[in-house]
Amino acid sequence: MAEQISINKIRNYVALTKPGIIRGNLITALAGFFLASDGHVNISQLCYSLLSISLVIASGCVFNNYIDREIDKKMIRTSKRALVSGEISNKNALIFASILGMTGFLIIVFRLNLPTLYAGLTGFIFYVVIYSYFKRRSTHGTLIGGVSGATALLAGYVAVTNRFDAASMILFFIMLFWQMPHFYAIAIYSLKDYKAAGIPVHPAVYGIHSTKLSMLIYTGLFVISTVLLAAFGYTGLTYLVIMTLLSAIWLRMAVDGLKTKNDDKWARQMFGFSLLMLLTFSLLIGLNFILP
Repeated sequence: MAEQISINKIRNYVALTKPGIIRGNLITALAGFFLASDGHVNISQLCYSLLSISLVIASGCVFNNYIDREIDKKMIRTSKRALVSGEISNKNALIFASILGMTGFLIIVFRLNLPTLYAGLTGFIFYVVIYSYFKRRSTHGTLIGGVSGATALLAGYVAVTNRFDAASMILFFIMLFWQMPHFYAIAIYSLKDYKAAGIPVHPAVYGIHSTKLSMLIYTGLFVISTVLLAAFGYTGLTYLVIMTLLSAIWLRMAVDGLKTKNDDKWARQMFGFSLLMLLTFSLLIGLNFILP
Protein backbone atom coordinates (compact mmCIF):
# COMPACT_ATOMS: atom_id res chain seq x y z
CA MET A 1 0.00 0.00 0.00
CA ALA A 2 2.79 2.42 0.95
CA GLU A 3 4.63 1.52 -2.26
CA GLN A 4 1.50 2.27 -4.30
CA ILE A 5 1.13 5.66 -2.61
CA SER A 6 4.78 6.44 -3.34
CA ILE A 7 4.41 5.54 -7.03
CA ASN A 8 1.29 7.69 -7.31
CA LYS A 9 3.13 10.58 -5.67
CA ILE A 10 5.99 10.27 -8.17
CA ARG A 11 3.51 10.18 -11.03
CA ASN A 12 1.86 13.33 -9.72
CA TYR A 13 5.18 15.16 -9.57
CA VAL A 14 6.06 14.00 -13.08
CA ALA A 15 2.64 15.14 -14.33
CA LEU A 16 3.31 18.62 -12.93
CA THR A 17 6.22 18.97 -15.36
CA LYS A 18 3.85 18.41 -18.32
CA PRO A 19 5.86 15.64 -20.05
CA GLY A 20 4.01 16.16 -23.33
CA ILE A 21 5.25 19.75 -23.54
CA ILE A 22 8.79 18.63 -22.68
CA ARG A 23 8.75 15.95 -25.38
CA GLY A 24 7.48 18.36 -28.01
CA ASN A 25 10.12 20.94 -27.16
CA LEU A 26 12.89 18.35 -27.07
CA ILE A 27 12.01 17.29 -30.61
CA THR A 28 12.57 20.84 -31.85
CA ALA A 29 15.65 21.37 -29.65
CA LEU A 30 17.17 18.18 -31.03
CA ALA A 31 16.38 19.27 -34.58
CA GLY A 32 18.02 22.65 -34.01
CA PHE A 33 21.07 20.99 -32.47
CA PHE A 34 21.52 18.61 -35.41
CA LEU A 35 21.00 21.38 -37.96
CA ALA A 36 23.74 23.45 -36.34
CA SER A 37 26.03 20.42 -35.93
CA ASP A 38 25.89 19.66 -39.67
CA GLY A 39 26.80 16.02 -39.11
CA HIS A 40 29.50 16.65 -36.49
CA VAL A 41 27.68 15.86 -33.25
CA ASN A 42 29.37 16.33 -29.88
CA ILE A 43 27.61 13.69 -27.74
CA SER A 44 28.37 15.24 -24.34
CA GLN A 45 27.24 18.64 -25.61
CA LEU A 46 24.06 17.05 -26.93
CA CYS A 47 23.32 15.34 -23.59
CA TYR A 48 23.92 18.52 -21.59
CA SER A 49 21.74 20.48 -24.00
CA LEU A 50 18.78 18.11 -23.86
CA LEU A 51 19.04 17.62 -20.10
CA SER A 52 19.25 21.34 -19.29
CA ILE A 53 16.47 22.30 -21.71
CA SER A 54 14.26 19.56 -20.25
CA LEU A 55 14.87 20.74 -16.69
CA VAL A 56 14.22 24.41 -17.48
CA ILE A 57 10.99 23.58 -19.32
CA ALA A 58 9.91 21.24 -16.52
CA SER A 59 10.53 23.99 -13.97
CA GLY A 60 8.49 26.49 -15.98
CA CYS A 61 5.63 24.00 -16.29
CA VAL A 62 5.54 23.32 -12.54
CA PHE A 63 5.54 27.04 -11.81
CA ASN A 64 2.77 27.44 -14.38
CA ASN A 65 0.73 24.71 -12.67
CA TYR A 66 1.10 26.58 -9.41
CA ILE A 67 0.11 29.93 -10.90
CA ASP A 68 -2.87 28.45 -12.78
CA ARG A 69 -4.19 26.25 -9.96
CA GLU A 70 -7.32 28.37 -9.46
CA ILE A 71 -8.05 28.51 -13.19
CA ASP A 72 -7.48 24.76 -13.50
CA LYS A 73 -10.35 24.12 -11.09
CA LYS A 74 -12.77 25.58 -13.62
CA MET A 75 -11.63 23.62 -16.68
CA ILE A 76 -12.64 19.99 -17.23
CA ARG A 77 -9.33 18.91 -18.78
CA THR A 78 -7.25 20.35 -15.90
CA SER A 79 -9.55 19.85 -12.92
CA LYS A 80 -7.79 16.69 -11.74
CA ARG A 81 -4.26 18.10 -11.61
CA ALA A 82 -2.36 17.39 -8.38
CA LEU A 83 -2.31 21.00 -7.19
CA VAL A 84 -6.05 21.27 -7.72
CA SER A 85 -6.82 18.04 -5.87
CA GLY A 86 -4.34 18.83 -3.10
CA GLU A 87 -2.29 15.67 -3.66
CA ILE A 88 0.79 17.89 -3.84
CA SER A 89 1.08 20.95 -1.63
CA ASN A 90 1.79 24.40 -3.05
CA LYS A 91 5.00 24.62 -1.01
CA ASN A 92 6.35 21.31 -2.31
CA ALA A 93 5.49 22.27 -5.88
CA LEU A 94 7.42 25.53 -5.57
CA ILE A 95 10.43 23.75 -4.07
CA PHE A 96 10.31 21.14 -6.84
CA ALA A 97 10.09 23.81 -9.55
CA SER A 98 12.98 25.78 -8.05
CA ILE A 99 15.27 22.75 -7.87
CA LEU A 100 14.49 21.81 -11.47
CA GLY A 101 15.12 25.35 -12.73
CA MET A 102 18.33 25.95 -10.79
CA THR A 103 19.76 22.61 -11.90
CA GLY A 104 18.89 23.27 -15.54
CA PHE A 105 20.37 26.76 -15.60
CA LEU A 106 23.53 25.67 -13.76
CA ILE A 107 24.15 23.02 -16.42
CA ILE A 108 23.76 25.67 -19.11
CA VAL A 109 26.13 28.07 -17.33
CA PHE A 110 28.89 25.54 -16.64
CA ARG A 111 28.56 23.18 -19.61
CA LEU A 112 27.12 25.18 -22.50
CA ASN A 113 27.26 28.88 -23.40
CA LEU A 114 25.75 32.33 -22.92
CA PRO A 115 23.49 32.33 -26.01
CA THR A 116 21.84 29.14 -24.70
CA LEU A 117 21.44 30.80 -21.31
CA TYR A 118 19.82 33.85 -22.92
CA ALA A 119 17.45 31.64 -24.91
CA GLY A 120 16.57 29.61 -21.81
CA LEU A 121 15.99 32.67 -19.64
CA THR A 122 13.87 34.30 -22.34
CA GLY A 123 11.65 31.24 -22.66
CA PHE A 124 11.38 30.81 -18.89
CA ILE A 125 10.55 34.45 -18.12
CA PHE A 126 8.07 34.76 -20.96
CA TYR A 127 6.26 31.58 -19.90
CA VAL A 128 6.27 31.88 -16.12
CA VAL A 129 5.98 35.65 -15.70
CA ILE A 130 4.77 37.48 -18.81
CA TYR A 131 2.48 34.79 -20.24
CA SER A 132 0.96 34.08 -16.82
CA TYR A 133 0.04 37.76 -16.50
CA PHE A 134 -1.34 38.34 -20.01
CA LYS A 135 -3.12 34.98 -20.25
CA ARG A 136 -5.76 36.29 -17.84
CA ARG A 137 -6.01 39.77 -19.30
CA SER A 138 -5.42 39.80 -23.05
CA THR A 139 -5.90 37.81 -26.22
CA HIS A 140 -2.19 38.46 -26.84
CA GLY A 141 -1.38 35.82 -24.24
CA THR A 142 -1.19 33.23 -27.03
CA LEU A 143 1.44 35.23 -28.92
CA ILE A 144 3.45 35.80 -25.75
CA GLY A 145 3.28 32.11 -24.96
CA GLY A 146 4.45 31.47 -28.51
CA VAL A 147 7.66 33.40 -27.83
CA SER A 148 8.40 31.01 -24.98
CA GLY A 149 7.57 27.97 -27.08
CA ALA A 150 9.95 29.06 -29.82
CA THR A 151 13.02 29.18 -27.58
CA ALA A 152 13.67 25.42 -27.31
CA LEU A 153 14.50 25.17 -31.02
CA LEU A 154 16.60 28.31 -30.68
CA ALA A 155 18.42 26.96 -27.61
CA GLY A 156 19.25 23.68 -29.34
CA TYR A 157 20.73 25.57 -32.28
CA VAL A 158 22.82 28.11 -30.37
CA ALA A 159 24.09 25.42 -27.97
CA VAL A 160 26.22 24.38 -30.94
CA THR A 161 26.91 27.66 -32.75
CA ASN A 162 27.49 29.76 -29.60
CA ARG A 163 25.97 32.75 -31.41
CA PHE A 164 22.72 34.20 -32.71
CA ASP A 165 22.78 34.38 -36.49
CA ALA A 166 20.27 34.69 -39.34
CA ALA A 167 19.40 30.98 -39.18
CA SER A 168 18.65 31.16 -35.47
CA MET A 169 16.27 34.07 -36.02
CA ILE A 170 14.50 32.31 -38.91
CA LEU A 171 14.13 29.18 -36.76
CA PHE A 172 12.68 31.28 -33.94
CA PHE A 173 10.05 32.85 -36.20
CA ILE A 174 9.19 29.53 -37.85
CA MET A 175 8.31 28.15 -34.42
CA LEU A 176 6.51 31.32 -33.36
CA PHE A 177 4.33 31.37 -36.49
CA TRP A 178 3.68 27.61 -36.28
CA GLN A 179 2.35 27.89 -32.74
CA MET A 180 -0.32 30.48 -33.48
CA PRO A 181 -2.61 28.35 -35.70
CA HIS A 182 -1.74 25.35 -33.53
CA PHE A 183 -2.94 26.98 -30.31
CA TYR A 184 -5.79 28.90 -31.93
CA ALA A 185 -7.12 25.53 -33.12
CA ILE A 186 -7.06 24.30 -29.52
CA ALA A 187 -8.81 27.50 -28.42
CA ILE A 188 -11.62 26.85 -30.91
CA TYR A 189 -12.40 23.26 -29.98
CA SER A 190 -11.84 23.93 -26.25
CA LEU A 191 -13.74 27.21 -26.26
CA LYS A 192 -16.27 26.17 -23.59
CA ASP A 193 -13.47 25.34 -21.17
CA TYR A 194 -11.72 28.68 -21.75
CA LYS A 195 -14.95 30.60 -21.32
CA ALA A 196 -15.70 28.73 -18.09
CA ALA A 197 -12.28 29.70 -16.75
CA GLY A 198 -12.65 33.31 -17.91
CA ILE A 199 -9.55 33.17 -20.12
CA PRO A 200 -9.77 35.72 -22.97
CA VAL A 201 -8.58 33.56 -25.85
CA HIS A 202 -9.05 35.03 -29.31
CA PRO A 203 -12.24 33.13 -30.30
CA ALA A 204 -13.88 34.00 -26.96
CA VAL A 205 -13.27 37.74 -27.46
CA TYR A 206 -13.34 38.28 -31.24
CA GLY A 207 -15.25 35.25 -32.44
CA ILE A 208 -14.33 32.13 -34.39
CA HIS A 209 -14.32 33.77 -37.85
CA SER A 210 -11.79 36.37 -36.74
CA THR A 211 -9.69 33.58 -35.22
CA LYS A 212 -9.78 31.69 -38.54
CA LEU A 213 -8.53 34.78 -40.38
CA SER A 214 -5.68 35.12 -37.89
CA MET A 215 -4.85 31.44 -38.33
CA LEU A 216 -4.70 31.93 -42.09
CA ILE A 217 -2.32 34.88 -41.72
CA TYR A 218 0.00 33.07 -39.32
CA THR A 219 -0.04 29.94 -41.47
CA GLY A 220 1.03 32.10 -44.41
CA LEU A 221 3.84 33.62 -42.35
CA PHE A 222 4.93 30.13 -41.36
CA VAL A 223 5.10 29.11 -45.02
CA ILE A 224 7.20 32.16 -45.91
CA SER A 225 9.62 31.64 -43.00
CA THR A 226 10.16 27.96 -43.81
CA VAL A 227 11.05 28.90 -47.40
CA LEU A 228 13.50 31.54 -46.14
CA LEU A 229 15.51 28.85 -44.36
CA ALA A 230 16.18 27.23 -47.73
CA ALA A 231 16.51 30.54 -49.60
CA PHE A 232 19.41 31.56 -47.35
CA GLY A 233 21.11 28.23 -47.92
CA TYR A 234 20.66 26.66 -44.50
CA THR A 235 18.72 23.69 -45.90
CA GLY A 236 18.63 21.84 -49.20
CA LEU A 237 16.24 20.95 -52.00
CA THR A 238 14.62 17.99 -50.21
CA TYR A 239 13.61 20.21 -47.32
CA LEU A 240 12.29 22.89 -49.67
CA VAL A 241 10.17 20.51 -51.77
CA ILE A 242 8.61 18.59 -48.87
CA MET A 243 7.97 21.64 -46.69
CA THR A 244 6.49 23.57 -49.63
CA LEU A 245 4.09 20.72 -50.41
CA LEU A 246 2.95 20.23 -46.81
CA SER A 247 2.76 23.98 -46.21
CA ALA A 248 0.53 24.37 -49.26
CA ILE A 249 -1.81 21.70 -47.85
CA TRP A 250 -1.89 23.37 -44.43
CA LEU A 251 -2.51 26.77 -46.02
CA ARG A 252 -5.36 25.31 -48.09
CA MET A 253 -6.86 23.82 -44.93
CA ALA A 254 -6.72 27.28 -43.32
CA VAL A 255 -8.51 28.78 -46.33
CA ASP A 256 -11.15 26.02 -46.25
CA GLY A 257 -11.77 26.84 -42.60
CA LEU A 258 -13.30 30.17 -43.62
CA LYS A 259 -16.12 28.28 -45.34
CA THR A 260 -16.66 25.28 -43.07
CA LYS A 261 -19.73 24.94 -40.87
CA ASN A 262 -18.21 22.34 -38.54
CA ASP A 263 -15.71 24.50 -36.68
CA ASP A 264 -14.87 21.89 -34.05
CA LYS A 265 -14.00 19.19 -36.59
CA TRP A 266 -11.99 21.62 -38.73
CA ALA A 267 -10.05 22.94 -35.73
CA ARG A 268 -9.12 19.41 -34.69
CA GLN A 269 -7.94 18.69 -38.24
CA MET A 270 -5.82 21.86 -38.23
CA PHE A 271 -4.37 20.87 -34.87
CA GLY A 272 -3.58 17.34 -36.03
CA PHE A 273 -1.93 18.55 -39.23
CA SER A 274 0.09 21.11 -37.29
CA LEU A 275 1.69 18.22 -35.37
CA LEU A 276 2.56 16.52 -38.66
CA MET A 277 4.08 19.80 -39.88
CA LEU A 278 6.22 20.16 -36.76
CA LEU A 279 7.43 16.56 -36.83
CA THR A 280 8.26 16.71 -40.54
CA PHE A 281 10.01 20.06 -40.20
CA SER A 282 12.08 18.79 -37.26
CA LEU A 283 13.08 15.62 -39.11
CA LEU A 284 14.05 17.51 -42.25
CA ILE A 285 16.27 20.07 -40.54
CA GLY A 286 17.70 17.48 -38.18
CA LEU A 287 18.68 15.23 -41.10
CA ASN A 288 19.66 18.13 -43.34
CA PHE A 289 23.33 17.07 -43.32
CA ILE A 290 22.49 13.87 -45.24
CA LEU A 291 19.71 15.19 -47.47
CA PRO A 292 20.30 16.65 -50.93
